[in-house]
Amino acid sequence: MPGVDTPPLETKASLLHHTHERLVEETIVANRLDGKVVAITGGSQGIGLAIAERFAQEGADVAFCYRSNKVGAEEVAAGIRKLGRKAAGFQCDVGRVADGQKFIADAVAQFGKIDILTEEDYDAVLNVNLKGVFFITQAFVKHRMQAQAIGKTTVGKIINISSVHEELPFPHFTSYCASKGGVKMLTRNLSIELAPLGITINNIAPGAIETPINTKLLNDPVKLNALLGNIPLKRLGKPEDVASMAVFLASSDSDYATGTTFFVDGGLTWNYQEQ
Repeated sequence: MPGVDTPPLETKASLLHHTHERLVEETIVANRLDGKVVAITGGSQGIGLAIAERFAQEGADVAFCYRSNKVGAEEVAAGIRKLGRKAAGFQCDVGRVADGQKFIADAVAQFGKIDILTEEDYDAVLNVNLKGVFFITQAFVKHRMQAQAIGKTTVGKIINISSVHEELPFPHFTSYCASKGGVKMLTRNLSIELAPLGITINNIAPGAIETPINTKLLNDPVKLNALLGNIPLKRLGKPEDVASMAVFLASSDSDYATGTTFFVDGGLTWNYQEQ
């Protein structure tokens, strides 16, 4: 309009750039998990570490367990505290029922409650991937039921880190695939059983992710290129890709989602051909 100062029109590239900047800023300062306490099994490295750090950025206090590397766990906890959140690591072998139960009990004793349980992916098979998930989930649910008994809300979130191999065959790794298939059905079944308590439970199934466990693959160009040929997005995932999905499932944004597996695999699952 005449007489009105108007700013110059932004180019499409500039608009996209500024929109991306705003989205990143909103993600970091949204505090979707403000006031929540999360318990993470295996939060001291790889995907679990990325989830722990992202949860802290979103406002959560973090309790995590580790198997043996106490020094590394203390470094992780110190890093989370620098983000302004409380954090503590607990030594635990989640393949042992008593250890898993003690982890939940100790985390509740130190933090006062647990709102969210995230169960990280392990290389060990049935004893950890299925049995450990079941009994730690059981301990978490008991805690939420006790909270209900004294008049506190029972709304809770359970997030299992599964694998694309809950769906895809993986020759010569039958026990691993069986354990992940078991977690898929455990999640579906518990989604029905836990719904009356206001507890949701979902899986995240990562594909090929850049973590220390995949170092050998990353250093083998032939195998790496063959894998990338199966991934429509033509890149490996990063732990942060999984962490972003975990934050969504831990937040109120996902309150109506339960019993579902969310694939974070760049399209690998539906484009996979065994090499």
